[in-house]
Amino acid sequence: MIASTSRRSTERSRRTAAASRRTVLVALAANAAVAVVKLAAGVLSGSAAMLAEAAHSVADTTNQGFLLVSIGLSAREPTPDQPFGYGRLRFLWTFLAAVAMFLAGAVFAIGYGVYQLLSGGESSGDLAAYVALAVSLAAEGASWVRAVRQTRREAAAAKLPLLSYVRQSRDPNVKMVLFEDTAALVGIGLALAGILLGTVTGSPIPDPAASIAVGLLLVAVASFMAHDTSDLLVGAAARPDERAALEVALREREEIEDVIELLTMTLGPNALLVAARVDWAEDLRDEDVERASEEIDERLREVVPDVTEVFLDATTGPRHRGVEDSAGALPPDPERSRPADRRSVGS
Repeated sequence: MIASTSRRSTERSRRTAAASRRTVLVALAANAAVAVVKLAAGVLSGSAAMLAEAAHSVADTTNQGFLLVSIGLSAREPTPDQPFGYGRLRFLWTFLAAVAMFLAGAVFAIGYGVYQLLSGGESSGDLAAYVALAVSLAAEGASWVRAVRQTRREAAAAKLPLLSYVRQSRDPNVKMVLFEDTAALVGIGLALAGILLGTVTGSPIPDPAASIAVGLLLVAVASFMAHDTSDLLVGAAARPDERAALEVALREREEIEDVIELLTMTLGPNALLVAARVDWAEDLRDEDVERASEEIDERLREVVPDVTEVFLDATTGPRHRGVEDSAGALPPDPERSRPADRRSVGS
């Protein structure tokens, strides 16, 4: 019976998910502890900025829970209905985490800040807020350092600068943790500035203004993550450098006269599908095509390690490629007017 599923993408995703899971667990523990501390400080001090930061940490904790769920679900075995596995569930749950960040964090922070501005509420007990911010800085900083270290390792493995890798990475878990922790550190700075300015000036405005600023920060991060993850969720292509490397690897084969089409699609954070329509050299025997296809399969996985599925559509193309008639169409070739000789090779 012909196989109706492939485990290649699932197996690679499982091998690379361990580091992401540890990073998410560290972030979950840090955010959960910090959320309690911030909430207590916010209640004691009455600071709108402190309560906004508590909502921020609650949203981050919820998001880490979503990310852990996504890692577990994406490791399920492929089925005939999902033949390449469930790797893209990582993107779906990250998208949901971005929505949760917007709803649970941003809406509350902005809404409560506006309420405090309009009501003229004042904060007290600034000492509790300062202690909570110090604890938060230590916990969030530790989580941020781990996320940066993992991202640096992955960037070095991909041979990309850190910032370029962060923009192009397909691992939503590490990216989400990195951006959340960075936003958390910035949020701590905003809350501290608001409380300090309120204390120094005696004005009730800086504290709720800081709460609104924290909310706007969360809107920015949530919007970026939702947009970035939605592209991956619908099946984004490989990175430009990866596509270029794959094309070079195909064109360097003497058995291939031309690469007619090269399509790639993301199946998971570390899983890519490659489908290439190639024009084989003339007079190749079937065994030559099979041997070359196996070697090409290995070579593509070598130049881009995330490649898990390779499909070659071997077809006979026009002999005089690039010569067009007056209408811009390729001239007919009587010798090749028969149906194309297609040998589809899947790996």
